[in-house]
Amino acid sequence: MKKYIVFSILSLCMVVSHAQIDRSKPPKRGPAPEINLQEPARFELNNGLKVMVVENHKLPRVSMQLTIDNPPILQGNKAGVSDLTSSLLGKGSKSIPKDDFYEEVDFLGANISFTDQSASARCLSKYFPRILELMADAALNPNFTQEEFDKEKDRILTGIKSEEKDVEAIATRVQLALAYGKNHPYGEITSEETVNNVTLADVDKHYRDYFVPANAYLVIIGDVDFETTKELVTKNFTPWSKAAPPSFSYSKPTDAQYNQINFVDVPNAVQSEVAVQNITELKMKDGDYLHALLANRILGGGSQARLFKNLREDKGYTYGSYSSIRNNKYSPMRFNAFAQVRNAVTDSSVVQILSEISKIVTEPVTEEELSNAKAKYSGNFVMALEKPETIANYALNIETEDLPNDFYKTYLERVEAVSISDVQKAAQKYFSTSNARIVVTGKGSEVLENLEKVSFNNKKIPILYYDKYASKTEKPNYSANIPEGITAETVLNNYVEAIGGKAKLDGVESYALTAEAEMQGMMLELEMKKTSKNQFMQDVKVMGNSMQKQVLDGDKGYSVIQGQRKDLTSEEIEKVKEESAAFPELNYLAAGGVTLEGIETVGDKKAYRLKVTANKTSFYDVETGLKLQEVSAEEVQGQQMTSTVEFEDYKEVSGIKFPFKLIQTVGPQNFEFVVKEIKVNEGVTPADFE
Repeated sequence: MKKYIVFSILSLCMVVSHAQIDRSKPPKRGPAPEINLQEPARFELNNGLKVMVVENHKLPRVSMQLTIDNPPILQGNKAGVSDLTSSLLGKGSKSIPKDDFYEEVDFLGANISFTDQSASARCLSKYFPRILELMADAALNPNFTQEEFDKEKDRILTGIKSEEKDVEAIATRVQLALAYGKNHPYGEITSEETVNNVTLADVDKHYRDYFVPANAYLVIIGDVDFETTKELVTKNFTPWSKAAPPSFSYSKPTDAQYNQINFVDVPNAVQSEVAVQNITELKMKDGDYLHALLANRILGGGSQARLFKNLREDKGYTYGSYSSIRNNKYSPMRFNAFAQVRNAVTDSSVVQILSEISKIVTEPVTEEELSNAKAKYSGNFVMALEKPETIANYALNIETEDLPNDFYKTYLERVEAVSISDVQKAAQKYFSTSNARIVVTGKGSEVLENLEKVSFNNKKIPILYYDKYASKTEKPNYSANIPEGITAETVLNNYVEAIGGKAKLDGVESYALTAEAEMQGMMLELEMKKTSKNQFMQDVKVMGNSMQKQVLDGDKGYSVIQGQRKDLTSEEIEKVKEESAAFPELNYLAAGGVTLEGIETVGDKKAYRLKVTANKTSFYDVETGLKLQEVSAEEVQGQQMTSTVEFEDYKEVSGIKFPFKLIQTVGPQNFEFVVKEIKVNEGVTPADFE
């Protein structure tokens, strides 16, 4: 009985307790936890190197970060010298050959990396003395050789060439150049010309001028002893000659005088890069620094932010839309809100981004938005404390950004104290919709007509035109006249003749192709086989394992995606049949229905634009007749997806020209397949289509 009474009382207490909790409301946030960051021990060498040491004996690891806090460096007509210096540093030293250096670092399970203004290393604590010695030796006694210089220069030039048609790379380059100016360190453009101006002597001079200890800080964190560390650092870094970097001036970035669209025409673009940007002057020591970060988080700081919810979740214009604000003690920086959007909604995306910026400037954010932003920042801050690199950066920031010693200890407390009014004031100060520079990089023939109609706050936004290197240019002319007598049939016949002639193509009963592409460091393998009997097989493998396979055999077929097989529907079979033809142009000629829509620029070539179907457009070189590009559109999960394939590097096989480079772009993904082998009328069997 007694037990029963006790149980009843407990049950009653639980019911009363439950009744007192309103579960329709989230619990109130507790007080911000106190952050205890260990104060680093400090010392300074006679040459000016400032050293900070934080002992942490939880794990037998050590992290080292050498930072040279120089103002931004203007490279001028030798833009690229800093990249070359970065790539040559760390390739051994004057006393240790490159291969021996790499081998020893790998053997000790460590890593060491360099830029022209920094060096870092991580290792087990028992190897700390040797790794510190190796890092110092490579930093203070670099072995710049002509052979390595030539290799790195070729690599950088290859990278620049590969970006000639890269819409994202072009957009980033122009956005920076227009924001800061091409005579500013953050806006200057590295080109083939400027890289070719750089010599090995220039690299050596750049290193001697700027890799100096006057503004250098070395932060060491981990399982170390201060006195021993001081002795090791003094021994290894005292030979660093005392010197200060040269000073120079550069133009100060300024906002646009009025809202304007700066358009860059990239004819091969399958989607538009849109960025709305303005200049800000934000420093970490500013009283509204955290206010600005939270305002940006609410506007475009992730998948829960306003831009993402509007442009992706509500409108379906893009895979994601975000914003970013930057701080810098040396120079004004830029705020930008950006997205990669479908061509058809480029103009609408501009308006929506401007509207969201205007809304956060003119209207208070909600309590829920601010609470979520604070929670996200606080969570990221606490999680980051687990990384030695974070502690090193915090110690360095306090030293270099003129911050109070308790800046990070009170960080969460100050985040929690930010009010709705603080956020709105920061947005009004740092985000602009009256002096916004709207940089749009995309396919002018498809987006300009609507862009020219864009207005905001009842004012039409003017358009200025720029080339791929941010120089002013004229509005693109898309009204090139089609020569008299040229029809879609003429273009298709010219293509057939250009690749070998109808007789040769009719003689092809089958062909097999293998190609490779790199994706995030992994190798993609493509195998494709076709016959003249509506038979098609395409297999995409990653690291030798089939990831996606599609097979058609007459009127039946199937697909296998990551081991899951599915029979093709009748609609899918018809689509695959279109792809199964060895030379689809022969079918286009036989069936008719293809229309010639005009002449456009594809890359740097003039091309005839042929509308093949409602969802497919092909482009053929005006001069050579060869197919340059194919653009297809289809709806996937309610969103319009565009796929582009570029055809390059034509080579002859069995008397027929095939493209040996296939560059496919689907959404944000870009794959450059290099054909390894093509076999005509061999290498294909009925078993391939089973």
